[in-house]
Amino acid sequence: MAETKKNYYEILGVDKKATEDQIKAAYRKLAKQYHPDLHPGDAAAAEKFKQINEANEVLSDKQKRAAYDYELEHPGMGGMGGGFEGGFGDFSDIFSSIFGGGFGGFGGGSARAAQSNVGDDIQREMTLSFMDAAKGCTKTFSYMRNEPCSACRGTGARGGTAYSTCSRCNGKGVVQTVQSTMFGRTIRQSVCPDCGGTGRVITDKCPDCRGKGSVRKETTVTINIPAGVDTNSYMKKKGYGQAAPGGGQPGDLIIVFKVEPHKIFVRNGFDLQVDLPVSFKTAALGGTVKVPTIDDTFDFTVPEGTQNGQVFTIRGKGIRSARGTTGNLMLRVLVEIPTKLSREQKRNIEQMDAGIDIRQYDKMKKYSDNVESFYGKKPY
Repeated sequence: MAETKKNYYEILGVDKKATEDQIKAAYRKLAKQYHPDLHPGDAAAAEKFKQINEANEVLSDKQKRAAYDYELEHPGMGGMGGGFEGGFGDFSDIFSSIFGGGFGGFGGGSARAAQSNVGDDIQREMTLSFMDAAKGCTKTFSYMRNEPCSACRGTGARGGTAYSTCSRCNGKGVVQTVQSTMFGRTIRQSVCPDCGGTGRVITDKCPDCRGKGSVRKETTVTINIPAGVDTNSYMKKKGYGQAAPGGGQPGDLIIVFKVEPHKIFVRNGFDLQVDLPVSFKTAALGGTVKVPTIDDTFDFTVPEGTQNGQVFTIRGKGIRSARGTTGNLMLRVLVEIPTKLSREQKRNIEQMDAGIDIRQYDKMKKYSDNVESFYGKKPY
C-alpha cells in the first residue's frame, strides 16, 4: 500500500468493522464540527472537512470500501493512487438533512465549498438582550470586508473586460488528470493553476483595485432577527462575505447570537422558568401573586397548601417561535422564611404552631413515623 497514506477509519474515528450506520453517524458528527460555515478562513478546518468527506465517500460505498480494505490488507499490491481523492462533490442533500434549512441551518454550504471562485464567509458575533432575542428585533451594524470592485465588476480586469480565456483549461476553470490503476481508470478534477479557477487571464489590470477584484470597505447591513433566537443560534446573509477572485460569488455573512441573561427569566428552549418567592402564609392559605411574562404580567392564584419547590406549568406563556408555536411558563414556588423576627412575632408563631397537629404535615408525619419505627423515639 505504497500510495495509500490516509487511514479513513481513523479519520472518521470508527473501527474497521464499523457498520454503515456507524460510519454515517460518525461522518455526520464530524461534518457538523468542521463545516466551513463555522470556520471561515480556517485552512486547517477546511482540510479536515475535506478529509472527512473523502473518507465518507469511500467507506459509505461498498465497492470503494472493499477495494480500499484490500489495499490495507495487501500492501505493495498496487496503489489506488488518486482514486479516492477529489472534490467535495454535491453534498447539499445530506447537509440539508444534517443541519436543516433556513434559520439555524447550513443549507448547501458543502456544494459552495467545492467551488474555487467563491469568497470566504465572514463570521461575526452579535449580543442581544434577553427581550430582543425572545420577541425579535431589527439590528443594524457595520463591519469591514473585501467588497467586489465596482469599476471592474469584481473581475480584476480594466473595465471588467480586459481579460482573455485561459488557454490551459479553455475557460472551464478546472483541469482533469487521468490515472490508470489496477482497479481501472480514475479521473480527477482540480482547480486550474493558471487562472485559479476563474477560466480567464487578465490582460490589463483594473487601476481601482490593482487587479485584485475587490476593495476593502466598511459594509453596513440591517438584520431582521426573528423571535426566539438563542445563544449559538445564527443567521446567514447571503453574498455579504468576502469578495471572490475573478468576479465569482461573494461569501456569506454568518451572524452568531449571544443572548444576555435576564434578572427574572431562565430560558430552556422556548420555555421560561420563573422562581416565585411567596410567604409561608401565602403558601399555607393560598393567595394571588402577579407573575411576569414576556409582554406583561398576569394574576396567578397560589393554591392553599403549596409546598416549597412545587412547580406549576402555565401553558402558552413562554416564548413564541418564528414558526408560531409558543412555549410554556414554569413557575417554581419558593416559600421564604422571614428573618429577624421580633419577640412578639416569635411568640405568635409558637402559638400558631402549637395548634397544628403533626398529621397536617405530610412529610413531617412520614419522617416521624419512620424514625420512631426504627429507633423508638419521636423526632419532634
